[in-house]
Amino acid sequence: MRRLARGAGLDHSAAMIRRFRPLARCPRAALVVLFLPAACVPATAPTIPHPSRPTTPAVEASPPGALDSADAGRPEALELTGVPRQGGVLLGRLPRGARTLTLDGEDVAYDGEGRFIIAFDRDAGEKADLELRFADGHTARRTLSVAPGEWRIERVNANPTGGAATSEEFQARRAGELEQIAAARAKANQSDGWRQRFIWPVSGRISGVFGSQRVYRGQPGSYHSGLDIAGGAGTVYVAPADGVVTLAVMTPFTLEGNLLMIDHGMGLNSAFLHSEQLLVKAGDVVRQGQPLGIIGATGRVSGPHLHWSMKWNAARIDPLPLLPPR
Repeated sequence: MRRLARGAGLDHSAAMIRRFRPLARCPRAALVVLFLPAACVPATAPTIPHPSRPTTPAVEASPPGALDSADAGRPEALELTGVPRQGGVLLGRLPRGARTLTLDGEDVAYDGEGRFIIAFDRDAGEKADLELRFADGHTARRTLSVAPGEWRIERVNANPTGGAATSEEFQARRAGELEQIAAARAKANQSDGWRQRFIWPVSGRISGVFGSQRVYRGQPGSYHSGLDIAGGAGTVYVAPADGVVTLAVMTPFTLEGNLLMIDHGMGLNSAFLHSEQLLVKAGDVVRQGQPLGIIGATGRVSGPHLHWSMKWNAARIDPLPLLPPR
């Protein structure tokens, strides 16, 4: 059972049910966090309701940190739009004169306009440290409070080993599948999809949410790594944003079934699982709204649906906050 959870690939390992504890409700509103001199007050963006979930107050920004600068009176505003929460995504822009940005000591890439994306894993800690370094050598630092997620328990009537009939068959097939997934995620492609306003890939009822602890026929499994949309068998789904296809699998994987992966640029990628058929191939450049595949029931499923999961670098994130309300 433990080996199965660790080998889940696109469904990340989670604690067993007996150790699972739901976390507190997380705020859903958007905010803007700024690096400013101590006399300034952080601004907040208008409240944006989170689709299908109650709106709660925005996360309060922590007090501005001291700036490591001889000229502390000069504004040094790092714009961050979004909610710092487990599974959450923030978009930002560097202030004038900034040369590097790190998140918990890791470099954050940015484009020619200084725009960037950062995100927090489903199991991210309570705090994250940002540091800016400027052309003159001085630095500005800030600690963000990361709100906890709101995780459910979902019971699914599906074979724990998916398309594999036995645990032995699952173990024999899984290593090669994981190698292909890792190779696809290691590819870095030029795309501005990460900067777009994402759209829904298909209309339908949300049948599974990100982060929930999964139980497959009474057997605890990994947490759910994405968003399930019950669009109906045979329904075409489309690209939520521009990108480059990095993997298109039409020989079903044990868990994912027919799998499609797309790189949106800057370390942000999408995976679409359980397709009946794929309409694009590896290497294709796709545009927002372009048909990608047909919903099916391949892999570990209890019925036809589209599973859409996302990652930013190593962080597993929730697609739902990127989407407009329905």
